[in-house]
Amino acid sequence: MQTLTITRPDDWHLHLRDGSAMRDALAHTSSVFARAIVMPNLKPPVTRTDQARSYRDRIKAALPAGQRFEPLMTLYLTDATPPSEIRRARDSGLVYGVKLYPAGATTNSDSGVTDLDRCAAALQTMQELDVPLLVHGEITDPAVDTFDRERAFIDSVLIPLRRSFPTLRIVLEHITTREAVQYVSQADHRIAATITAHHLRYNRNAMFMAPDGRAGLRPHAYCLPVIKREDHRQALLQAATGGSPKFFLGTDSAPHPIRDKESACGCAGCFTAPLALSMYAECFEQAGALERLEAFASFHGADFYRLPRNLDQITLHRSPWQPPADLPFGEDRVVPLGVGETFVWKVRGSID
Repeated sequence: MQTLTITRPDDWHLHLRDGSAMRDALAHTSSVFARAIVMPNLKPPVTRTDQARSYRDRIKAALPAGQRFEPLMTLYLTDATPPSEIRRARDSGLVYGVKLYPAGATTNSDSGVTDLDRCAAALQTMQELDVPLLVHGEITDPAVDTFDRERAFIDSVLIPLRRSFPTLRIVLEHITTREAVQYVSQADHRIAATITAHHLRYNRNAMFMAPDGRAGLRPHAYCLPVIKREDHRQALLQAATGGSPKFFLGTDSAPHPIRDKESACGCAGCFTAPLALSMYAECFEQAGALERLEAFASFHGADFYRLPRNLDQITLHRSPWQPPADLPFGEDRVVPLGVGETFVWKVRGSID
């Protein structure tokens, strides 16, 4: 097979940043994906509907000429989010979910939730209005090992949350463990999960070994939740390629300037937008499930969010290529994940 044509996909978990940097990051997503759930962890965070509308307007204004792309906005849940704001968001027609960041869990999460009990009224309103909760599923207790935080979150936070709000629709974002796969698989239809390309492609050795085999820290492969062991990667791969509508594409592409990644305290986040679909296609092909990529990338997420599936198509070509060493990012430069590696599939025109 030299070409692969699928329904144009959507990205159900994306970080675009803001300003001139956002304009550069956006171009890599909008050239491939038709829609994206846009994360609200700006500085300051997008906690109100009017902020979401303003951010959406900035994204639309930054689109390259001739491209069609729809940003699907979210709100940032805080301890003080009022039920009235949830109603305002639902009525706006432009907010598609509310994001739960446990305070301190990841980039720009300082304003996140410290105690879910403080959010009970907002969560009850979300349940009543059928507004999805999008969850960064990691516990932030410093006594819990970084590699165990997702598993601990499921046991100590997610299960009690679902007990309190049994009809709330939930997306467990960027899952990384076999325990998360098992939980989502066994849950009812109200629970789904996104899976990133980098968690499908790499195990945690990728953070400590260059493509040419040299040992060393690779800051551009550092993300939260961190990449896990090979057995967890295999569980994710089986979930993504298995055909279940509970699992769908969410890149969690998260660009940071080079200076912020290559520093004494490097930021978490992998910039994968320029090559994410190539990564997914290669993973699916290696698993012998390339025919299931379209449903994972283009159907399952739209169905869960109760949106129409896209009607246009996109074609990948079998054309080995390597990502550039760095790319423009406003006044800075950003390094895409995968530099130094060769990828098999390429969306023509998606990256120079």
